[in-house]
Amino acid sequence: QVQLMESGGGSVQAGGSLKLSCEVSGRDYHTYYMAWFRQAPGKEREGLAAIGSDGRTRYADSVKGRFTISEDSAKNTLYLQMNSLQVEDTAMYYCAALMGWTSVPLARHTYSNWGQGTQVTVSS
Repeated sequence: QVQLMESGGGSVQAGGSLKLSCEVSGRDYHTYYMAWFRQAPGKEREGLAAIGSDGRTRYADSVKGRFTISEDSAKNTLYLQMNSLQVEDTAMYYCAALMGWTSVPLARHTYSNWGQGTQVTVSS
């Protein structure tokens, strides 16, 4: 059973940066996808960035050029570097894992393993 635990959320002013981490345990598949999602109050959970076991990345248009997904396999940790944060980026951020391959790595229904989330608040 894959377990995920996010950290690194907090409060920041617009234009600032944060780096989220997601510790992964129980992942023993060679083929996988890992992703970051967010959900603001009253909105759908939105896929932001994904990375496959082959290293390929995919980004939502809303964060392309500002957010960077990466992973440290040795540390079993997934990261999301967030730069140029905007008030609209305020949300609960979640990491997710799929043990297998997908053609839709930013779709919520793709993932069955989720962390508890970490809150990011951006003020003007």
